[in-house]
Amino acid sequence: MDFLLYPLALIVTLGVLVTFHELGHFVLARRSGVRVLRFSVGFGRPIWMRRDRHGTEFAIAAIPLGGYVRMLDEREPGAIEAERRPGDVSFNELSVWWRMTIAFGGPVANFILAVFIYWVLFVVGTTTLAPMLGSAPEGSPVDLAGIPAGWEIAAVDGTPTPGWQQVTMALAGRLGDSGSIALDVRRPGSSIEQRYELPVSNWHRGEDEPDLLGSLGIEPSLPPVVGEVLPDGPASRAGFRVWDRVVAVDGDELDTWVQWVEAVQQAPERTLRVTVDREGSMVELTVLPDARSAAGDTQVGYVGLAPHTNDIRYGPIDAVARSFGETGDKTLLTLGLLKKMVTGDVSMKNLSGPITIAKVAGDSARSGWRFFFSVLALLSISLGVLNLLPIPILDGGHILFCAVEAVTGRPVSENAQAIGTQVGLFLVAGLMILALYNDISRLF
Repeated sequence: MDFLLYPLALIVTLGVLVTFHELGHFVLARRSGVRVLRFSVGFGRPIWMRRDRHGTEFAIAAIPLGGYVRMLDEREPGAIEAERRPGDVSFNELSVWWRMTIAFGGPVANFILAVFIYWVLFVVGTTTLAPMLGSAPEGSPVDLAGIPAGWEIAAVDGTPTPGWQQVTMALAGRLGDSGSIALDVRRPGSSIEQRYELPVSNWHRGEDEPDLLGSLGIEPSLPPVVGEVLPDGPASRAGFRVWDRVVAVDGDELDTWVQWVEAVQQAPERTLRVTVDREGSMVELTVLPDARSAAGDTQVGYVGLAPHTNDIRYGPIDAVARSFGETGDKTLLTLGLLKKMVTGDVSMKNLSGPITIAKVAGDSARSGWRFFFSVLALLSISLGVLNLLPIPILDGGHILFCAVEAVTGRPVSENAQAIGTQVGLFLVAGLMILALYNDISRLF
């Protein structure tokens, strides 16, 4: 049944994003007084429909790749005779400012959705593994800079990075750049940060699949550093402290948290001699792991320690500013990457279509609702940004026509609008074909 997860995740994702986008247009259209004829999520033949007291049809259509809000407009042949009622206002009768406002409504609704999602995530809180560095390959930028292994990346170019997702997003914004990437790192448990500059030149310019971490020598690691000592557990009784780094067990050296877990699980009710690095001093501890039942009749050891993680959590009031800031940062990142695609600094191979969206949505859903929500917020921002591009048939194109009318005092000619619409259709269709081609290329 797992194969059903991906199309279902795509339908839910697009359904939520499109509904909010069209709701933004709908609410402002109703506010302006214009008659809304149909609010549709999806294209093609409706599979569900109802009509409200205002005469608006609400529909869910068979093709879930978009939606629309259709308003009464005298420029549509036959629309007035067939659908206008006494007292109805048509879209073309509205002032240029109302028409521009309605066009803005969809993208703004997507940004509002992103702000709300980030607010929920910040209030509920997320626990993520700290971005700890492993041993860098010899000759890599991290190695040449002398950044110690086992330290935590606190920020990239001044942007805080509590988890690897934030590290990757911050680095993605530097694609195609020259100069240096600033890494602020710190010893686990310390508040003192040290900045290192990693030189780059046309960094991954035009590459199809850039290795953001590996090319810098950033090796993600989960070292055996204690992030939490659970009360009344064997480790607590043995004297373990937060930020202790396990160096060896019974004389065998350890490098990763996984090795430490394996050593403990293999020793239920058997005393272990553990060497830890505590603020630069080696301390010898003895611990007797409890025995816990595992699969079948086996017993595994347990000591009550957890690795170093970061909690991203704020109060309801503080989360408001944080959610607006997060939305703003992701919007600027999206705009920057779009600009770099146009200039060739970022490969057009990174443009994704419905197949990739389905995969990302499905994978994020499998990882938990928090990850799915964060992907949904990022996609909502992307949808808002793309619709604001000044391309006719997109909201940004309508805004452009309205802006020209507001400046010149007269509408853009129907001939110019028709030509613009044809150009816009060509551009959007070309981008959709390219995105679909990229999706299929990734599959094979």
